[in-house]
Amino acid sequence: MIDRAIMEFDRALRTVFAPARSVRPVPGNDIPDAVMDDAERRHAAALMRVNHVGEICAQALYQGQAMMSRDDSIRQTLRHASEEETEHLAWTEQRIAELGGRKSLLNPLWYGGALAIGLTAGRFGERWNLGFLAETERQVENHLSGHLESLPGADHKSRAIVSQMKADEAEHAATARRLGAQELPAPVKEVMRLAAKLMTTVTYRI
Repeated sequence: MIDRAIMEFDRALRTVFAPARSVRPVPGNDIPDAVMDDAERRHAAALMRVNHVGEICAQALYQGQAMMSRDDSIRQTLRHASEEETEHLAWTEQRIAELGGRKSLLNPLWYGGALAIGLTAGRFGERWNLGFLAETERQVENHLSGHLESLPGADHKSRAIVSQMKADEAEHAATARRLGAQELPAPVKEVMRLAAKLMTTVTYRI
């Protein structure tokens, strides 16, 4: 029990403070960087900072849900999704640096809050746990669609990263549904949407 707690704490520290690594090539890495004015670069960097925080939260959510799950196959599904989200962390982190931006100063706070939500979701049983995963990924996919529309038109490098992230999130949601995800009640979905809206609004600036 103590060993597992140490491992989970180490996972949290590495997610928040250590540089993430990607096994897959960074999408758009071979695309020349576009000429953008200062306002466009700041906007693109802020959007990628929001996406980076979204991946920080995803890591915490999956960690909390996996800790509470009693089903080995579901734990493996959550761990696999977490590994792909780690790659998303690496991609967005690199792109933020290329755009001259910075990561959110509130990352430890976002991680702690998302971990608490993941632990809570996991207490309601496997089908609800999967339902929370599916709905989270659905909302993230919609959020990324908005970013594809909002990114500067010339910023094809950021767009390639966001497009691949969107495809991965859709696959995670589909996997959760195949495993028997329970559809969440409308009020729960709305609370999740409002919480995400608060996070993205604050992170765009801080």
